[in-house]
Amino acid sequence: MGTAELKRESGMDAPEWREGERSETSRNGGASIPLAAAAPSDPEVSAKAERRRFSAKYKRSILAEADRGRPGAVAGILRREGLYSSHLTTWRKQRESGEIAGLEPRKRGKKPAAKNPLTGEVRRLERENRRLQNRLRQAEIIIDVQKKLCDVLGLTVPPIEQSEDDE
Repeated sequence: MGTAELKRESGMDAPEWREGERSETSRNGGASIPLAAAAPSDPEVSAKAERRRFSAKYKRSILAEADRGRPGAVAGILRREGLYSSHLTTWRKQRESGEIAGLEPRKRGKKPAAKNPLTGEVRRLERENRRLQNRLRQAEIIIDVQKKLCDVLGLTVPPIEQSEDDE
């Protein structure tokens, strides 16, 4: 493919060859590289690397395939899938320990605290306590007003006996 043909196909200017340089076809023995295969599909790299997560079904299928295969076949499986031998080791340990949930990807970081079953009851009792304190405050205000009214009218009020709980 000449420079004129490259220019027509891609719509871009082809690089100029200097004297003494060989073309790509002469370097690789005559095979030409198609333009689509030469350029990467997405050259952008994401700003934040994302951790790979494997489903339990995928882990089980890879383990089954590795267990069926010969020792040389395991290396081929790892290369094909882009895995490391440590993945297989970890997944086998999880499978042998009976951790079915261990084969699922887990969230990283601090685990949420267990919810206390008495939390709802505590909240209810705190609301009731606040409500009763408000009623007590209202009752004390009413009693004070009644005492002052008796003083104004000149009535005598018998003293209220205090129980042992009030002291």
